Amino acid sequence: MTSRMLIAMTAAVAIIAGEAAGKVSSAEDQPITRTELLRANLTGIEGKETVIYIADVKPGGVGGKHTHYGDEFVYILEGELIVEPVGKPPITLKVGNVGHLTPDVVHVARNGSGRESAKVLVILVVDKGKPLAEAVK
Repeated sequence: MTSRMLIAMTAAVAIIAGEAAGKVSSAEDQPITRTELLRANLTGIEGKETVIYIADVKPGGVGGKHTHYGDEFVYILEGELIVEPVGKPPITLKVGNVGHLTPDVVHVARNGSGRESAKVLVILVVDKGKPLAEAVK
């Protein structure tokens, strides 16, 4: 692990520990609960922002087919997440794995376990003012 990656992960852990009581943006009965940790404008890039949140995915939980208005980076903290890009084979991410999805990738994300929750650190670099995700039929 590079020192830059170690610093980034240490910062993420500090944010999580320091803001564990952050805002929850979904009701408890939803398959995925998001706790926003940070939202910040990107310096020198007009109209873009970074949003960092923790996604808690209930056992067997599935997020509907969607895309984002920018790049999505994920790091699996607990459990297993299966990302199913439309027209491509599913990608299984386990604890310690990272993934990157570009805005053109329509996908479904689901918990790989019917018994245990999954916890995912998500970093989005997106168009400011747009929703974090856009449902696709």
